[in-house]
Formats: sequence, structure tokens, C-alpha cells
Amino acid sequence: MTEAGPQPATSAALWERDAEVVTLTRAVTELRHGTASTGRLLVFRGEAGLGKTALLAETRRRAEAAGCTVWSARAGETLRSVPFHVVRQLLQPALLSLLPEEARDYLGDWYDIAGPALGLTQPGPPPTDPQGVYDGLVELVRRLAARDHPLVLLVDDAHWADQETLRWLAAFAERLADLSVLVVVAHRPGEADEASAPYLTAVDDLAGDAVRGLTALSPAAVAELTRATLGERADDPFCREVWAVTGGNPYYTVELLAKVHDRALEPTESAAEELRTINKAAHDGGFVAHLEGLGIEATRFAWAAAILGTDIFVDHAAGMAGLGRAKAEQCVEVLRTARILTAPGPADDGDLVFVHPLIATAVYSNIPEFLRGAMHGVAAKVVLDAGRGIAAASRHLLEVHPEGDADLVEQLREAARAHLAVGAPDAARRCLERALAEPPAAGVHAQVLYELGCATLLTSPSQTVAHLRRALQLPGLEGDVRLDAVCRLSQAQMHNNELDEAVRTVRTEAARHEPGPARMRLTAVQFMWERLVLGEASAPGSSERLAELAATCTGRDNGERALLILRGFDATCRGENAEEIAELCDRALVNGGLAPGLDWTDTAWGIELPMMLASAYAYTDRLDRADSLFNGALRAYTSAGWSGGHLSLAHAYLGLGLRRRGRLREAETSLREALRLAERVGRGLPLYWSAICNLVDVLLARGHVDEAWRTATQYDFVAPSPSTIVLPDPRSVRGRLLLAVGRTTEGINELEEAEKAAAARGHLNPVMVPWALDLARALAVEDPTRAARLAADTRTRAERLGTDTAIGEALRCAATLETGQRAVRLAAQAVTYLESSPCQYEHAAARIEYGTLSRSTSELRRGLDLARACGADGLVREGEGALRALE
Repeated sequence: MTEAGPQPATSAALWERDAEVVTLTRAVTELRHGTASTGRLLVFRGEAGLGKTALLAETRRRAEAAGCTVWSARAGETLRSVPFHVVRQLLQPALLSLLPEEARDYLGDWYDIAGPALGLTQPGPPPTDPQGVYDGLVELVRRLAARDHPLVLLVDDAHWADQETLRWLAAFAERLADLSVLVVVAHRPGEADEASAPYLTAVDDLAGDAVRGLTALSPAAVAELTRATLGERADDPFCREVWAVTGGNPYYTVELLAKVHDRALEPTESAAEELRTINKAAHDGGFVAHLEGLGIEATRFAWAAAILGTDIFVDHAAGMAGLGRAKAEQCVEVLRTARILTAPGPADDGDLVFVHPLIATAVYSNIPEFLRGAMHGVAAKVVLDAGRGIAAASRHLLEVHPEGDADLVEQLREAARAHLAVGAPDAARRCLERALAEPPAAGVHAQVLYELGCATLLTSPSQTVAHLRRALQLPGLEGDVRLDAVCRLSQAQMHNNELDEAVRTVRTEAARHEPGPARMRLTAVQFMWERLVLGEASAPGSSERLAELAATCTGRDNGERALLILRGFDATCRGENAEEIAELCDRALVNGGLAPGLDWTDTAWGIELPMMLASAYAYTDRLDRADSLFNGALRAYTSAGWSGGHLSLAHAYLGLGLRRRGRLREAETSLREALRLAERVGRGLPLYWSAICNLVDVLLARGHVDEAWRTATQYDFVAPSPSTIVLPDPRSVRGRLLLAVGRTTEGINELEEAEKAAAARGHLNPVMVPWALDLARALAVEDPTRAARLAADTRTRAERLGTDTAIGEALRCAATLETGQRAVRLAAQAVTYLESSPCQYEHAAARIEYGTLSRSTSELRRGLDLARACGADGLVREGEGALRALE
């Protein structure tokens, strides 16, 4: 603290904030003059009244003086349940400056995804993916920042921000590296709710050393502030008592001194004892008495303002308080004089705001409970009458006392649908949970539980299971809705690791139906879970029953098409004839593509069926069909904004298809993106394993063994793998990795575990589950008899499958186990098959191996050309070494 005290332009709340002011000034200067190479994040953290808002106001003042664009927003304690409220407030200046067509230009493909969350456009099908909305909002601000740079974003009271805004803020803060943006956040520690706290913690972590914790004023600073307010006649004992009473809190100090000034109290030791009485009157019960002393009409107006929270318009508060306009204006003047309400700041809408959030909290918490709920009901009507929609009104509906009101239940259900439509499932969940507390009428109860289960499907499988189980036990779900509830319940059980229960759920429901479309769908879902999860060991005879049922299907509806896809995938896993598999899969298509209702964004059947169809094509050498489907998934999820788990799987399976074709560089790029997206969803899930398993497989194919090992270690590519099917087989890939890094015994053990698991599931496709070929090569020296038997069995299975790739790979392995001319002949046969295969990596490897064995430089050069085109650096090194040896 300097002896001179603050400059005249500096707020009293900035006393002893010199270091913070220097920090924000430097950040603004660097932003304005481009001296910083990246965007910057500052966080001011401290208890209520320590001057966080004043620091943000000073940031605004200095930034605007320096020619920066400033957007600001302030969260409110009563507004936590309003999704995207703070981010909407933050972006309003930019959005209001754009015409609709300009907004669409700036947002591009994200307009229809993020636009509804911002109120720019109405939501539409397909369903909105929450992760896509956050990504869209991040991209929107990035684009607007490029237009309005240098840009300063101010977020005050972030501890009260809605969960959706904080999730966006944490994501945006990660992307500041290449933006000309300064983000300044102020919040109180420990006051974010349980759902929001992790995102606010992430923001603090990203700020690192730029988190400034604010402390109370020192006795010396309080003394200076006291004398600056009351004059130099304030003596030392009086100043020390001011500090003792307020604890050095700047806001409490300023308020206490204002009351001392209003009372014309002499600031001397003789009056010091009165300070505690004055201070008590401003807090706890004293504040209530103070407010009531302003009159019943002013009190009711203040209550109405506290219920509204923000966007306090005089007419709205007057209507809620039962006052006319003239009387309301008088109340406003009284409350302004009493330092309770004041004019709005740059971050606020409406006619009024509370002088400080502490006052708003005190007013709201002292409204009698029975009256508070009723006033929220009136506020909901005010919001709806103002045309702001059911989603905005829902925060008030949540606070109305339960009375078995059927209309309120319907309003809450409508609000939940509105929240889901803009990508806010947690807000939808809160509305539906409140509807259950009303409670709904008997015939509606099951429907609310069903809708609640749908809202929590992606975020909490365990809650979904409980809600849907209960819904199905109650009357009210019939026809297609009940059918959908059963299928969603089984899906949630599968995600919740209740694998047997998932199958039992659909099997039991199927038994209730006569033969027809409903039973066909349930049967298809049962077989799907058995194919993906349980395997033949847990569902004996399942494959035979599926084959019998699929034999009767022509593909006339989606139930039959689903069974055909399941049968084709099962036959692929079991290594049956590829021609017959392709014929089954083709019958499931409509005009060569996915049928309506079975496409990538369809929610009735889910992502599993099209993935199984594309995988069946990929492992039977129908790579053109597989590529078309995998690319279709990527387009569908990108255009729909589904940038969470669905997009991760799309990139993973696209990478799988590229790997099968031998386009290894492109495969690696796609798989790294899949892994990045999967990390956001969470480790350990099947989609995460799809990304990491395929990436390790591609890195090994490229010959980047060290990178493959680092990646596997970094991303926990270790046992146990998921019980669901992951392609390619994780144990096979892990075994190959261990062999590649010289951990031979561990590699053999892992491949033998892959052998046991494949046998238990009946998975005999030697390309999809390729443990046998690597194990045969690994055992060639220590157990040549077993190695030869494995190679022979694999060739038999390859010939049963009948693809050029499978047979060529089996012949390649057999050649490595032989010597002399027999090895050369087998290698030549492998080349013959693989040059007809669409899998160019395997073709390149076969050429190089044949060239080496036959000492043919022309074959080596052809193999090298193929290997270079694939990006198979390891094969290139091998081929170049063999070529040098021959030359």
C-alpha cells in the first residue's frame, strides 16, 4: 500500500490491490500491443466483498481505454439452473451486432448446432449432442475473437455460473494458445455446486500462477480508507475498531463507513463502541429489520427483485409485488437510497441490479419460505408473458412448492424437452426430477420416469437403469414408447456393466409379444448385445438361433435388416464364407446405403448396428463398402455436431478402414483424433479402447515401435480389456506390441490369452482376431511343431473365410516357418493372393519378403514402392536393407 492511497479514479475496493492492478494492466497492455504470443487467463479468487468485481471493473476501464473490445457477464445465485445463461450474456454484444445471415456466416457448420443454445435459431433434428454444442461455442468465440480482437472477456461470480457455461469456459480456456484474447474470471472459492466445481477447478488449473487470491485489508489500509471517507479527524482507536468490526473486508468497510457518514457519527474513540451496533444492523436479523423499516411495499418490491435475480425490470417486479407503476417507482427510489438496488452495469440487463450479491442473497434468503415458492410461480408467468419461453421460466418452476399440480408437471416436461433440444441434459434432468416431486398423476408418472431415463442415458447409466425399471413397472407406457423404454433400459444396463441383465431385459419383453415388428426388434436387440458382449460361451446356441431367424429375413423392414446385419457380423467373427457374409449385409441395405431409421444418428437403434455392418465389410475385403459407411459416419456426426463419443468412434473406425486399405499415414491421423475425443469422454470405455488399440496397431504397421510402446504406456493400453468386442482384438495387438519391443515371453502369454478368449467366443476369423499368425512366428524356434500346427490351422480358417487377404496372410506366415525353395514357393503364392487384395500394406510386406527370399531386386523395388505409398517406414527400412545386400 502506498502512502498516497489510490488515485481518484480508483475504486475504494481497490485499496491494497496494487499487485493485482499491475497484473491486469500488464495483461491488457500485452494484449493491445501484441507483445504476448498467446491468449491469457487471469483468475481473481476471494471471499465475498474482497473486491473481485472492482478488479473486473478496473480491467474493463483500462481495456476500453486501450482500445480493446470488452464482453462481460455476471452469474447469479438464483440462476444456476438456467443452462448457457452466462455464456449467452457474455456474447450478447457480439450477437446483437450481427444480422441472422452474418451470424450464420460466422458460425458456419456450427450455426445449427450451437445456435439454439445461444437463442439464435430453433433446434431441429437430429438430437443435439452436448459435446457438439460446447465445441460449437468454443469455435464461435474463436471466430468472433478474430473479428473483434483484441478481445477481453470478463466473467464475474463464476462460482454461481450455470454448469453448461463453466464447461464451455473450461474448454475455451484450453484453446487460448493462438488467440488475441484476455479472459478474466472472478469467483469465490468453495461455493460452486458439486456438478460445476470440477469445471471451475479446471479453469483455475489452466490459469496456474495467474490465479490471484485476494485477502482482507490491513489495519493501515482500513485506517487510510476511513480517513479518506470521514476526514482526518478519525482517530486511531476508531480506525482500529472499524478494522476489527469488518475484518478488513473492503465491501463491509465501505458500507459501514457510509452508515457512519449518514448518521454524522463523530469518528473518535468515544464513538467506536457504536460501530458494532451499526454493523450488526446491516447483517443477519438486523438487515431484515432494516429492510422492513423501509415499508411493506418497498420490502415486497425488493423480494420480487430478488426472485427475478437478474434482468430486473420495474414493471415485472411491480407486477409480482402487486404494485402500480407510480408506487413501484417510489419503492425503487427508497431502495436506491438505502443502497439495496442501483442502476445496472455493462454486464447487466434490465432496469435495476442489487448493489452487491451479498445483499441479493440476504433479501432472497429472508423471504418467508411459503411465500418464496408462490412468488417463483408468479415469476414464471411473468417470464412466459414476456415471451422469453419455457426454458427461461423453468428456473422459477423448479422452486414452486409441490402441490400435485398437473399443469406444472406438463410445464416442467416441456422445459426438459427444450433443454434437451439445445444440448443441456443436466438441466432437463433437474426439471424432470422436480416433476416427479410434484408428484405427477398416476398415468403420467411412468412417462416422466421414461423421459428422465432418456435424459440421463448418456450421463448416468445407473440412474437411467433405475428410472426406466420403475417406469416399466408402472401403468402408462404402452406401444412404441414401452418398446423404446425396454431397448433403452437394456442399452443402459450394457453401459452400466450389467451385461446379463441387458440380455434378460429384452428377452423377457420379447416373450410378452406375439410375432411381429415389436418382437422382431426386441429379438434383434437381444442378439446385438450377445454379439457385442457375451459371446458364445455365455449364450450357447445363440449363433445357430440367429442364423435360423436371419434365413427367413428378406430385409423388408428395419427389424429384419437389423437381424441380417447381426447375422453378417456374427458370421464375420466366426470366419464363415465371405461371399455369403457380403450377401447377408447387402440385403440389409436400401439402394446401397443405410435404411432410414438405421442410420448413424438414429436414436432408436443406436450406433452399434451400422458399425457392425461396416466392420463386416471391412473384414471380408469389401473395403469400398466399408469406406463409404465409415466416411458416412464421420459426415453425419460432424454435420450433426455429435463431437463426443460418437465422433470418436467414427474416427476410430475410419482409421480401421484406412489401416485395412494400407493408408497408414491417414489412419494414424484419424486415430489420433479419435483418441483425443475419447479422452474427453473418459478412459476405460469401449470407444476409448477402439481408439488406442487401432492407433497402436497402425504405429506397429508403420514400424514406429518405440512410439507404439510410448503411446500404449501413456494411454493405459493394458489388461484387462473391455468385455465388449473391440476391433481389432486388443489382446492380439498387445501381444504383437510386446513381441516387437523384445518382451517375448510376455508377448507369447498375451497371445495365448487371446487364443483362449477367441475360442470362448467362437471368433475364428484369422484377420479380425490375428493372434495365431504372430504366435506361430514367435514359437518358430522354441516350439516349431506347435508353430507349424498354428500356421496350418490358420490357413484352413483363411480358406474357409475365402478372402484374398486372409489366405495371403496365412501363406506369408507359412513361408516364414519354412526354408529353401518351399519358403520361396509359399511366399510367391502369398504375393499372388495379396496383389488381388485391397489391403496394400500386406501386399507390400509380401513383395518384400518374396523379393528377399528369391533374391529378386525387381520384386524388392515393387515392394518398396508399395511400402512407401503406405507410409510403412519399417517395411521400407527392411526392404532397403535387403536391396543393399543383393546389390
